[in-house]
Amino acid sequence: MPIELIINANFQETRVALLENGVMAELYIEYRTERGTTGNIYKGKVVRVLPGMQAAFIDIGLDKAAFLYVSDVCSDLEEFEEMLHIPNGETGIDLENGLWAAINRPLQIEDMLYEGQEILVQVTKEPIGSKGARVSSHISLPGRYLVLMPTVDHVGISRRIENEKERARLREIVQKNKPAGFGSIVRTASEGKNEKDLVTDMDFLLKLWHNILDKKNNAPAYSLIHHDLDMIMRIIRDLFTEDVDRLIVDSSDEYQKILEFVETFMPQLKHSIELYENDEPIFDAYGIEVEIGRALGNKVWLKSGGYIVIEETEALVAIDVNTGKYVGSRNPEDTILKTNLEAVKEIAYQLRLRNIGGIIIIDFIDMKKESSKEKVFQSLREALKKDRAKTNILKISELGLIEMTRKRTRDNLSGVLCEPCYYCEGKGFIKSKTTVLNEVLREIKREIRETPGNTIFVFVNPGIANLLLEEERAEIDELERKYRKRIVVTVRDDFHQEQFEVDRQQAFNS
Repeated sequence: MPIELIINANFQETRVALLENGVMAELYIEYRTERGTTGNIYKGKVVRVLPGMQAAFIDIGLDKAAFLYVSDVCSDLEEFEEMLHIPNGETGIDLENGLWAAINRPLQIEDMLYEGQEILVQVTKEPIGSKGARVSSHISLPGRYLVLMPTVDHVGISRRIENEKERARLREIVQKNKPAGFGSIVRTASEGKNEKDLVTDMDFLLKLWHNILDKKNNAPAYSLIHHDLDMIMRIIRDLFTEDVDRLIVDSSDEYQKILEFVETFMPQLKHSIELYENDEPIFDAYGIEVEIGRALGNKVWLKSGGYIVIEETEALVAIDVNTGKYVGSRNPEDTILKTNLEAVKEIAYQLRLRNIGGIIIIDFIDMKKESSKEKVFQSLREALKKDRAKTNILKISELGLIEMTRKRTRDNLSGVLCEPCYYCEGKGFIKSKTTVLNEVLREIKREIRETPGNTIFVFVNPGIANLLLEEERAEIDELERKYRKRIVVTVRDDFHQEQFEVDRQQAFNS
């Protein structure tokens, strides 16, 4: 399967698309004015300790205080084990999240942190929505082949390296060469590399760590101590492997930077890098702009005529599968199964493309046969294997739902490219004209009874004004006759459809 990385870089933004078989599978976007914070290391200060939540808020100089959970505080393995009173070596570690997993009693955060304390932390999750960044005191420094963990004495191997002999070889190399008290994760790119490559990578990361410590000792609180690579260099470091057939970039400056980076760390991949010099925008040439537009809609059509609907909420994402125009064969069960199986592939694709994370509920079309349900479940598991984000899937429930989670580390695509509608205030709908019309009439009736004057002024959106002056003209005339007062309706082009003013005194200039 051909894999390509397409990079569009300009002064305002950088966009990177990962294409699989010519179809966009993942999209990364970074604005020059809003560079991401994940991976950055800060010297922060504890502003609040929350014993009830076993967490703390850390001021690291961003708009919102960062969130530090108790399991991200403990400084080293021996201290952690001593606090938990558990035997050495039995501590569980979630390497993917960089978090300690307590297996006995919970740690007490108030025993480790206090307000005003200075602490070195690393951002593990970007601020999302109204939430501040998630941080950890367990620093991890990713290189090309290794991830150095200065606060954890442990060696882990990427799960994607499946050959047991290779895993043992890599573990032995790292154990032999890492400093005492340091930990490391062997990345997928290490597979097949010689000891010299791994040692060179480790030496670079160790020097970086000592530089960070020097900066920390001389810097005040709220300081950025270490800035992670920009998005393009992170993509090169993490995604540009032997599996990628081509990397194409449309900026000559970025092209030179990429070449220099690749020549230093992975010279064997230099031949795969191309500079795009055509007049047509690179994302147009590869059909990516069209795909981005489609990825922002909530309805996605399937080739068979069925469709899925994706609704993102604050708490979870709901995905509904429908047969739509597909009528299938004479056997309804076969029609439903075929639609659900087709939807599985599209759902797995959309989760990656939109970077949807958190709790996800999938409502498949009801299937009667247990064998059909099992086939859909297994197909979804298989389809999600391509996804680099960690997923957890539960079997289809009695209600025909699949519950799953997908690790969320950054904002989803709609969060990056969109903002709440100023017109509907993010609700996704507005009151109908009829509803607003009736609200206006009720307010007129309240005011007309109470006002001592002879005139009621009504300021409304043009659409509501038409209804008042045409369809409801008889009721307006009746109110004027009944109360012997004049009702003046004034059109305000700048008014939201739901906005109106009814006043005894003219509050606005018409």
